[in-house]
Amino acid sequence: MTTLFEQLGGTYSMAGEYIIPNLYAPAGEYPIGKYGRMRLAHLKRHRRVLYVNLLTSGTLYEHLWEVEQRCTAQIKQLVAAY
Repeated sequence: MTTLFEQLGGTYSMAGEYIIPNLYAPAGEYPIGKYGRMRLAHLKRHRRVLYVNLLTSGTLYEHLWEVEQRCTAQIKQLVAAY
């Protein structure tokens, strides 16, 4: 009997007495700078459920990249206004 995870191409590994699915987050697709890393730290500390949801859905790095882009654009706008 195979699980749906295995039918979709997923694999498991043994960690002691536990069977753990091999999950990997896509990395390197989006360049994350200072503000993306700050958002990541905030999500891990204060918004744990949102962090896990973004991580498991595969959209965490896209979200961090969008935050990085918005913050960078806002800073450029503020500097130009001064």
